[in-house]
Amino acid sequence: MRIISYNVNGIRAAIRKGFLDWLKANPADVICIQETKSRKEDIDVTAFNDLGYADYWFSAQKKGYSGVAVFTKIVPDRVEYGSHQEDSDAEGRVLQLDFKDIRLINAYFPSGTSGEERQDFKYEWLDKFFDYLNKLRKKHPKLILCGDYNIAHKEIDIHDPKGNKKSSGFLPEERAWMDKFFDNQWIDTFRYFHAEPHRYSWWSQRFPSVRLNNKGWRIDYINVTTPLKDQLVDADIFPEIKHSDHCPVYLEISL
Repeated sequence: MRIISYNVNGIRAAIRKGFLDWLKANPADVICIQETKSRKEDIDVTAFNDLGYADYWFSAQKKGYSGVAVFTKIVPDRVEYGSHQEDSDAEGRVLQLDFKDIRLINAYFPSGTSGEERQDFKYEWLDKFFDYLNKLRKKHPKLILCGDYNIAHKEIDIHDPKGNKKSSGFLPEERAWMDKFFDNQWIDTFRYFHAEPHRYSWWSQRFPSVRLNNKGWRIDYINVTTPLKDQLVDADIFPEIKHSDHCPVYLEISL
């Protein structure tokens, strides 16, 4: 199974920038999208269906905000919408699909960049989601968690760690959550295959030179629980794909 996770920063905008043409190149079997900023009825989904993808959407109650979707060529055995957290589900942040004994979770973690209130919401969301994952893995030991985590874990994952030590997305409390997460039998699949620096998945849009000069952050991940370790085949990041301020991240796993 080839999986891609991609924050498209608005799927309609991504389509205008060639997203569908890229899908025609068959980059993966399962495409997990975050920040759709759209509802299914706002999109001509036949364009995806014609490429062989079934589509599943979980949108925010607020129009033009947040939302996740999955396009898959492999028919899931079950689809679950949300994570039973009222505030999170209202923002369309989690979509789950079962493929045999594997539970795939597509999640759009909150950002805290807009102010203290949202940063507090982010911390609360992280704690609740951590507990939710722990309960879930008792029933589904083999978990894949795709998504925009909105956190750069280590200094290697950000171009300017010293200058961003007080920036949301690289705060000590957020990074400590990532430490706790990986210590809890989760594998950073990209780092499992790649130890090199300067590999990022998001670049600020404020200045065009930022992406040109690769001054980015690695905040998009496809991570798995340890029972899937022996099934990992490959992982990568595709910075040359430019439909968004993020780029796709990739995992191949044996079924």
